[in-house]
Amino acid sequence: MQELLSNLALGFSVALTLNNLMYCFIGCMLGTLIGVLPGIGPIATIAMLLPATFTLPPESSLIMLAGIYYGAQYGGSTTAILVNLPGESSSVVTAIDGYQMARQGRAGVALTTAALGSFFAGTVATVLLAVAAPPLAQIAFKFGPAEYFSLMILGLIAAVVLAHGSVIKAIGMIMLGLLLGLVGTDVNSGMARFSFGIPELSDGIGFVAIAMGVFGFAEIIKNLEQGEAREVFTSKVTSLWPTKQDFKDAYPAVLRGTTLGSLLGILPGGGAVLGAFSAYTLEKKIAKDPSKFGKGDIRGVAAPEAANNAAAQTSFIPLLTLGIPPNPVMALMVGAMIIQGIQPGPQVMVERPNLFWGMIVSMWIGNLMLVILNLPLIGIWIKLLKVPYRLLYPAILVFCCIGVYSLNNSPFDVIMTAIFGLIGYVFVKLDCEPAPLLLGFILGPMMEENLRRAMLLSRGDPMTFVTRPLSATLLAVSLLLLIVIMLPAIRKKREEAFVEE
Repeated sequence: MQELLSNLALGFSVALTLNNLMYCFIGCMLGTLIGVLPGIGPIATIAMLLPATFTLPPESSLIMLAGIYYGAQYGGSTTAILVNLPGESSSVVTAIDGYQMARQGRAGVALTTAALGSFFAGTVATVLLAVAAPPLAQIAFKFGPAEYFSLMILGLIAAVVLAHGSVIKAIGMIMLGLLLGLVGTDVNSGMARFSFGIPELSDGIGFVAIAMGVFGFAEIIKNLEQGEAREVFTSKVTSLWPTKQDFKDAYPAVLRGTTLGSLLGILPGGGAVLGAFSAYTLEKKIAKDPSKFGKGDIRGVAAPEAANNAAAQTSFIPLLTLGIPPNPVMALMVGAMIIQGIQPGPQVMVERPNLFWGMIVSMWIGNLMLVILNLPLIGIWIKLLKVPYRLLYPAILVFCCIGVYSLNNSPFDVIMTAIFGLIGYVFVKLDCEPAPLLLGFILGPMMEENLRRAMLLSRGDPMTFVTRPLSATLLAVSLLLLIVIMLPAIRKKREEAFVEE
């Protein structure tokens, strides 16, 4: 306990510097903004800002990028409630009851419930991160190449289990991600692989190009299809404070949402979206009168908002302790760390305690900032919503292209992003979720590296993966998950769980 308090004190001394507070505020502000504006999510924004992190201190850059991620969860709820247009995918569920509350003249109550629920969940998740990270990092030191390879296999299979839609499509997307990760130069032989004689591909496909294409550009094309019919309940945002009965109904839902979101955030392939959907489904299952849901029930706002914020923050646990990104945003955080010359994994806690604990404490400070930002500034966010999308999307596209170009000063990267934008749009039409592709692309080269290293150490004996107890256990869990997911009854249940209500 003493050690934890001294670590948190170190974190506060880092996070409360004027520089880091400013970047935390910028991150939270940007996060709320991109959450409010549909068409550009945290993935595309973080991808766009990666070049800017070159010049920043590591602590400041990671504090800002983390602020964008959990800030987007807050901002997404504002548009979901007021316009029935989720700015962030994790706010899809919030729109179901939040929008109905706005129609009933209770938009202010819904927004306050979302903000306070998110703050509570964020606080709990931050404490959980601070408590769970050190022991997990100690376990991670026992990991060799074989164990890391098996862990990544488990991560990819869990991503299949937890991905929306068809299992076959999710597996296909992971395989495609792994194949795209093979493009470039072979580490051992120095030979070019799948570069098709194009010199720009000799270093592999740019991670930012894929991320921004399949998430940013594809999202814009999809939004342009949907038209612009927006009904904003501006005049009805009057009373912000919930009644005593509202608090009574909301707090058990917030507690359940926080618990569920915290657990699901740690899982590979999980994250905020899964947390929000699961919390809503749970509330509906345990409610005495489920028919109230979808008609403006406060529990339908409180639970998913608490869950998506808790999940957004606990998804940092596998990243900071094992160096394994559980979702696409965390994959981008890996990119940001590598840009700063930091190898993600358990050694970060030992070698860079300032960075590790500063980032954890900044999350709590950021959550406090977000409550202050979101409630008094609702009027500004509403005005932003009135900006027609036909004026927004060219600006978003321009900024995306500038961000991509500035990475390597290469027009080729912009062309690749546009190509992946079209591919991402095809994925949308085919109902293929792009998140497993991005995870496969990130984990693929890491898997290859650890596979080769393990084979070298064992002198080419593949049995090393099953003779080492920890590696064998991880592979057995992976196999069990794969068998379970293939069972027809489980597949049916899973598809039902992910259907948007």
